[in-house]
Amino acid sequence: MQNKFNKLALAVAVATAAFASQAHAGGYQINEQSVSGQGYGHAGRSSNVEDATIVYGNPAGMSFLDRAQISVGGTYLNVKTDIDNASATRNGAPIEGSSEGDMVPGTLVPYAFYAHPVNEQLAFGFGVYAPFGSKTDYEDGFLGRGLGNYTELTVMSAQPTVSYRFNDQWAIGAGITYNRVDGELRRQVPIQVAALGVDTELDSRVEGDDESWGYNLGVIFQPVPETTMGLTYRSKVSYTLTGDFRATATDNSLAIAGVSEGDTVRSDSANLDLTTPETINFSITQQMSDNLKLMAGVSWVRWSRFDQILVEGDSIPEITREEQDYSNAWAFAVGGEYQLNPQWALRAGVTLDQTPTSDQFRSARIPSDDRRIFSIGAGWTPVDNLTLDLAYSYLTERGTRVDQARNDTSTLGTFTSDVDATYAADYKNEAHGFGAQLTYRF
Repeated sequence: MQNKFNKLALAVAVATAAFASQAHAGGYQINEQSVSGQGYGHAGRSSNVEDATIVYGNPAGMSFLDRAQISVGGTYLNVKTDIDNASATRNGAPIEGSSEGDMVPGTLVPYAFYAHPVNEQLAFGFGVYAPFGSKTDYEDGFLGRGLGNYTELTVMSAQPTVSYRFNDQWAIGAGITYNRVDGELRRQVPIQVAALGVDTELDSRVEGDDESWGYNLGVIFQPVPETTMGLTYRSKVSYTLTGDFRATATDNSLAIAGVSEGDTVRSDSANLDLTTPETINFSITQQMSDNLKLMAGVSWVRWSRFDQILVEGDSIPEITREEQDYSNAWAFAVGGEYQLNPQWALRAGVTLDQTPTSDQFRSARIPSDDRRIFSIGAGWTPVDNLTLDLAYSYLTERGTRVDQARNDTSTLGTFTSDVDATYAADYKNEAHGFGAQLTYRF
């Protein structure tokens, strides 16, 4: 095989990373860095100072905490997908396969934050969390296996943070993020060699990892004690992904060419540069009464940075260049919290989240569209220094269409193969998120 196989696999790796990053716009994305915030749909992410999770929401908010505290929690995500009207072809002829759906395994997304006010002005904090990640695992006989049947991408971040409060109205904060990425992608590459009378598939896999640095900045303005406004900027993050590629025979169809089931047909390495876009979040929290506060927020992601995939190899300067046509995306949220009594706080919120993808380039790996998220939650404080937060979110996406086509050109010895593959299907996604968080104040 030529480097065509690792070209295709790594191209999908870039698309997956870009879909999954920045939890505010589109795709199967992670927005689970605060269960207390989940309860009101993260509407007050940059302005509502609830606990130590403000280290992520807005580093400036640490200066508004009255004492040191730690927040530890996680959200279990249960994603459901229905696939209808699925079809696939190889060189114009229909192929056999299944489209069961529900290809996203249940996943627990954990986090931990610590915030320590040194005095009335200065505060330090630290957080460990997952800013983005993705996993899809289709069945073995999936109809679209030639375009992608397994995707796993995980990022863990560590963030030291500092904030300073100038007066009763203004505070600023900044954090540095160290990010580690691990990923694995698979697909079944169709092979047709007329000279051998062969029609089979190769199991194509790529694995890789990288480390990179980013930062975030935050400011809080409180014109009056009842009104808090927050603005947070999260930087772009640049990666150079290095991947190991391997394509193996799935049966003995190529035995005439000396290739048996499980044999490695081609292995190689390749690399690519990837920049995930910057994000801006603004929110406002308004204390309506002693018991009620309302929140509203908006996020913007500069997805237009991601306009193409460029993969470079050791022996081929430009392995592939593919247009992506991403658009900048917005998300809007409103929510509220009602203090029922000193022990119980009740929360609710709604989020509208745009996708950056276009119909032309939507893939089977992450077949998402615009989403609506409905959230409820509660905080229980049995004693002054301990709070248990619980939240539930229901996410529903607009039904969407995946319509992909790809040409695979490869060589095996002196034989060549040129295969056109297509996959089309209607997708409808929904998800349930169950969160729990424990906050202890020192």
